Amino acid sequence: MSRPLRIGTRGSPLALAQARLVADALNGQGVECEIVPITTTGDLIQDRPLAEVGGKALWTKELDRALVEGRTDLSVHSMKDVETLRPGALVIAAMLERADTSDRLIGADSIEALPQDAKVGTSSPRRTAQLLARRPDLRCEPIRGNVQTRLAKLASGEYHATLLAAAGLDRLGLDLGVPLDLLPAPAQGAIGIEILAGRDELRALLAPIDHSATHQAVSTERAFLAALVGDCHSAVAARARGDLVEAEILLPDGSEVQAGEGEPIGLARILLGRASPALRAMFQR
Repeated sequence: MSRPLRIGTRGSPLALAQARLVADALNGQGVECEIVPITTTGDLIQDRPLAEVGGKALWTKELDRALVEGRTDLSVHSMKDVETLRPGALVIAAMLERADTSDRLIGADSIEALPQDAKVGTSSPRRTAQLLARRPDLRCEPIRGNVQTRLAKLASGEYHATLLAAAGLDRLGLDLGVPLDLLPAPAQGAIGIEILAGRDELRALLAPIDHSATHQAVSTERAFLAALVGDCHSAVAARARGDLVEAEILLPDGSEVQAGEGEPIGLARILLGRASPALRAMFQR
């Protein structure tokens, strides 16, 4: 191209770090890049869980608009924050090699070490349900803002502990927390690169930096999500192993967990078949 590739990204420190990883990978292929920060609705709403006001689309719609309007050439996403069903005009053309998929607990040495009735900051239905399944006494309350904001709220004593993705902490150079033996969110730890579906020349340009094993694993996890027909209120965890996925679905209060491993569409059917009416009602709505 005669001009630098314009990389659209959210403006948070973590999003910018991820965009730089993509730019560095492309620079290594001799492609010049320019990072274009874009403020999303999700960045502006800080007082409520996003599930209450529009879900994952609040992270992507402004980036999508910039692509469609030609203000950017590609968007960089944390794949766990991308809706399962995307506009037909857009395509995830590449993914960087996946980072650590685990969650880290910050504020205690383990879930068991948290004090009785501890207040844990998390806005994730999945993390909330997984914590309550192990410790029903915990008070899981919403926490919003970027990583630095959340850590500041923890340091001020507003919460006893919080959970953050290991991949995000590592990308910010923060050696914090202890890893937890929890199944992660589908696509956690993966960085996706999205473009307009018709830009075949750009897809070819991105092909050398596409990590095929990551792309396959994330696609398998997202296929499981699509088969469940869940939404941003649904508590779902999944991690692919080849063509199979290990997964669990949970009631919001952690009182029911259905878990298993299998091919994504069949496993979704099995878990929903085992689920109580209350848990099944969290999906296929």
